[in-house]
Amino acid sequence: MLPTVFKGFILTRHWRDTPAGTEIELWLATDDGPRKVVLTAQKSVAFVPARHQHTVEAQLADFPGMQIRPLELKTFHHEPVVGIYAAQFRQLGKLSRALKPHDIPLFEADVRPHDRYLMERFLFAGVQIEGGREEGRTIVDCRLKPAPEYRPALRVVSLDIETSQHEALYSVALDGMAERVVFMLGEPQAHSEPLDFSLIYCPSRRVMIERLNDWLAENDPDVILGWNVIQFDLRVLQKTADDCGVKLLLGREGQTTQWRAHPRKQGYLFAPTPGRVIIDGIDALRAAVWSFPSFSLENVSQTLLGEGKSIGDEYDKMAEIERRFQQDKPALAIYNIRDCELVLRIFEKTKLLQFVMERAQTTGLQADHFGGSIAAFSHHYLPRMHRQGYVAPNVGEIASKAYPGGYVMDSKPGFYDSVVVLDYKSLYPSIIRTFLVDPVGFAETSQNSDSAEWVKGPEGTLFSREKHCLPEIVTTLSKARDEAKRAKNEPLSQALKLLMNSFAGVLGATECRFFNPKLVSAVTLRGHEMMKLTQAFVEDRGFEVIYGDTDSIFIWLKKAHTNTEAHALATELVSSINAWWTQTLRDEQGLENFLEIELDTHYKKFFMPTIRGSEIGSKKRYAGLSVDANDREEMVYRGLEMARSDWTLLARQFQEGLLTRIFQGAPYREFVTDYARSTVAGEKDELLVYRKRLRHRLDAYHVNVPPQVRAARIADEFNAKLGRPKQYQSGGWIQYVMTKSGPEPLEARRSGIDYTHYLSKQLQPIADAILAPLGESFSALTTSQRRLF
Repeated sequence: MLPTVFKGFILTRHWRDTPAGTEIELWLATDDGPRKVVLTAQKSVAFVPARHQHTVEAQLADFPGMQIRPLELKTFHHEPVVGIYAAQFRQLGKLSRALKPHDIPLFEADVRPHDRYLMERFLFAGVQIEGGREEGRTIVDCRLKPAPEYRPALRVVSLDIETSQHEALYSVALDGMAERVVFMLGEPQAHSEPLDFSLIYCPSRRVMIERLNDWLAENDPDVILGWNVIQFDLRVLQKTADDCGVKLLLGREGQTTQWRAHPRKQGYLFAPTPGRVIIDGIDALRAAVWSFPSFSLENVSQTLLGEGKSIGDEYDKMAEIERRFQQDKPALAIYNIRDCELVLRIFEKTKLLQFVMERAQTTGLQADHFGGSIAAFSHHYLPRMHRQGYVAPNVGEIASKAYPGGYVMDSKPGFYDSVVVLDYKSLYPSIIRTFLVDPVGFAETSQNSDSAEWVKGPEGTLFSREKHCLPEIVTTLSKARDEAKRAKNEPLSQALKLLMNSFAGVLGATECRFFNPKLVSAVTLRGHEMMKLTQAFVEDRGFEVIYGDTDSIFIWLKKAHTNTEAHALATELVSSINAWWTQTLRDEQGLENFLEIELDTHYKKFFMPTIRGSEIGSKKRYAGLSVDANDREEMVYRGLEMARSDWTLLARQFQEGLLTRIFQGAPYREFVTDYARSTVAGEKDELLVYRKRLRHRLDAYHVNVPPQVRAARIADEFNAKLGRPKQYQSGGWIQYVMTKSGPEPLEARRSGIDYTHYLSKQLQPIADAILAPLGESFSALTTSQRRLF
């Protein structure tokens, strides 16, 4: 029996218009299993300037059931509005189009019903359900209240498929629940060793789809995980089902996936599926700000788990899958379910599922909705804005205009001892919170720009001290993050950090209804001012600032210090700067200080290069030997070739070796000459591979064809001759080497290596950038060994 009050976690949400009104459907995970909530006869609302009320009333004759109501709300231009209430949400879109020829704006007509329902009640993912009537596992017309702490144990399955090179379905594997299974096309084949999963043979692909549908209905997972699962696995399954004339029932209650194309990303699909969250591992890792040179399952699993399941390159893999399908189906099944295992272990290792759940609770977005910074901002902002008496503007109300980005100082290149990096904690959110930067607060001041009570911002902007929304939102999230860090809840801490850090960018996004260059400039230009004032503060105390970037300032302590001394000096600077901000803000504007600088890194040795081919210091590129408070040392590279995957391993290992020797005070000249000699001698050929991305179709390159495209064209000509599918026509990643005949792909190399290219284009630029401050050069160290050339 369902309790009268229970908690749930929203998995999916949908809306539909019915004759009785708009209906909202929510699927929840609960301690008692999945539940569906249906909210019937929901009204939709939009707003129109009150001065247009009579014109709008005339239009409403064509929209039966719509009503106009007076409201105590206004636009950002302080114009009163009236509410337009509709039984069906789509009526608002039709009315908006009907009013367009009259130049009458309809505000917030695009806020979808389920989003409106949740945000106006301050609901996110965790909810408490009260009342309503039960209809089986469905609760109709209940009340929902926030339950922010609720996290159920989700039922998770990992799904993977194997296909031919032409995407003909061979097998489907499912792992993570009690019934581990592989559905295999074809007749049974004997296997010598016992399997730790069920291998079920299916006589046709239609039967495979039907068995998959049955498995999902019986095991009923909340979450489907995979790797490129929507763009490949589910797309192939859907096509297979369509070709076989059978439905693919991925959703609960036997519902189908409502496929949707990305409005701007050609070929990219969304797969909304009622009752089940579908999470792609690649999208989830990127949302959690993980970075890998390649997001292939093989590379990520090798990096994170130290193991994988590769059976050769792309061609060997396809040939081996084909061989196993024809001759050893149990081996193919093992290979198939291995992918599922790796995905589950990656999610466990990175706590990705926890991050996804915390992100849903933090942002108000559906758990499998990645990106969505603008939607998350709106979810937090709109209900608070309404309670302050305002309605939101429409997208495009303010024309696009450039605005200043983060402040990046000119660097002072060279080698340094004892450099400390101080970093402003959550700089842009702290600026918003301290200086009360806010769309409503800005709108409030537009009626009376002479009031002495306003907070003064850059370029003449003014903000209300009393009426605002965003500072309170940031304050709430900031306190929640501090609590998450104390509780060592890293997924929640990360989700909160990413959300807060997105707010300034959202204000500068033209796709956002709150876009305003003045607002985002009030944040970024305040950051400029802070960095300049911090530099002056530091240099007044006898130190030298050699670089700064957005929220970080690099301070040379002017002489070598022990690690203990450097940390003590940095701690003293941090305390002094924070106290200065507190005093200055209170005295000058009567503001409470939420700006906080902290020690980020102490570099025992530090190197800032010049821009290649000049004497000007570079930006966002440096290296250092860091030492933490426990005297643990670590080499750090930012923006240099060592940290970039588009440079060869030859260059990256050379740069690492040379800098390490210089930082450690070890001999380095012999290292340079030996490295160059062994390169030319062919001893490092395995390090010469370029790996670069093809960002466009091959036929899109006509002029200035880059080497990776030339290599890809050679590769696909080679593929075509062997009757293999062309791999690179629509983009992708290519691996190639530079030969005496130019760039050639690994799979079709015919010519000898051009070692001169690697010396002059890979090793020499790196060496000269490092050696120049020491008064030496690559040529000077290598030309004495004539045999090199």
